[in-house]
Amino acid sequence: MDPKLRQSVRQRAGGRCEYCRLRQEHDHFHTFHVEHIVARQHRGPDVTGNLALACHQCNAHKGTNLSSFDPDTNEVVRLFHPRRDRWPENFTREGARILGLTAIGRTTAWLLQMNAEERLELRSVLMQLGELD
Repeated sequence: MDPKLRQSVRQRAGGRCEYCRLRQEHDHFHTFHVEHIVARQHRGPDVTGNLALACHQCNAHKGTNLSSFDPDTNEVVRLFHPRRDRWPENFTREGARILGLTAIGRTTAWLLQMNAEERLELRSVLMQLGELD
């Protein structure tokens, strides 16, 4: 993937993870990844419509997955697609917790472990500092 394409994806995302909405400036230990929404191994191309900016945690938990099980219904549901889906239609924040409003949101929040203890702690600190919008 060429550097110009990577920079374009980073700019489009505004330096924010397109899954959990964490900003790059809040993770001093990891550079956010330009990730394939549909992984290369599933024939996902290197084009802007298939690329998203993801924090280290979201990218690591998503891996090459395209779907998972809805924790409420146990049905197989596709994951949130940052180019096709709108974040506010699928997720909301309640305090430091990210809640799925739809099956897609619930499944994605569960698989990406958006509410793991260390992630909740970070969002709580950022809220106290007025850094989380």
